[in-house]
Amino acid sequence: MLHLRVLCPADQSDQVRQLLLDEPGATHLTVLRGVAVQPVGDVLEASLTREAADRVLAELTDLGLDHTGGITLESIDTALSDAADAAEEAVPGDPADAVIWDELIARTGEDSRLTVSFVAFLSISCVLAAIGAITNSPVTVVGAMVLGPEFGPLAALAVGVVLRRGDLVTRAAVALGVGFPVAIVITTVACLSFEGMGMFNDGDMHRLTQVDFIYQVGPFSFIIALLAGAAGILSLTSAKSSALVGVFISVTTVPAAAYATVAATVGDWDRALESALQLLVNLVGVVIAAIAVLLLSPVTRRRSRVGRRLSDG
Repeated sequence: MLHLRVLCPADQSDQVRQLLLDEPGATHLTVLRGVAVQPVGDVLEASLTREAADRVLAELTDLGLDHTGGITLESIDTALSDAADAAEEAVPGDPADAVIWDELIARTGEDSRLTVSFVAFLSISCVLAAIGAITNSPVTVVGAMVLGPEFGPLAALAVGVVLRRGDLVTRAAVALGVGFPVAIVITTVACLSFEGMGMFNDGDMHRLTQVDFIYQVGPFSFIIALLAGAAGILSLTSAKSSALVGVFISVTTVPAAAYATVAATVGDWDRALESALQLLVNLVGVVIAAIAVLLLSPVTRRRSRVGRRLSDG
């Protein structure tokens, strides 16, 4: 269940109240008249099933309440209520399969921003993956894969393409286009420091048998990227965030960037190029699969309407 809170002008309060009363997936309706101060108006709250959320948000935004008032949606972890159970039964479908497009845009949009923390996490994960490669430690490499934040911009890129949101596409492209080069530069400095202190040399490259999966590109590289991209976007649309950990471990993006840096540092250009190709294959595969899953998702009309509304706004 979700908690819906609507702040609206007083002259629209009855219309919103009736809208929620007519919605079988809404319950626990509360109307608080005159309590809103900024902007001035009434507040209506209700519990909402995930299956009904996209439809209700469409109707509320059609009333212009995203401009004249405010609409917020929060997840309810526990709901002990016969009325809530009845609302779940009244709406066809399964909550896990419901796509809430506004929620998806908000989540991916936030995760795709080029911020100091994004660059820091990406840089730390790349350095960690480089250390894992140098020490021939798959466990360290896996830790770097989990830490990497690159799936956020990749998901935002897919959402932007599907909804024709140029701002999302641009933001994601900037995050990836700036984040990875900065992380690679920092990793290069770290690798040169390790080499200068005698902790690593070009002869060690041929003994890294435990992490050779990073640069070995094959048909399964693309297949894994496709499966990971599909699983990742499904975990976002169904709010099953725990599945993202498996996605992070499956996709060889951060390790490939790090290994390419390590190989280039010691002059092993063949492995550096193979790692760069591995990185490209994984990035493209994830985005293609995510786009395909979103295109196959239900409520196409709602999806198109969200894209137009937010682009115009």
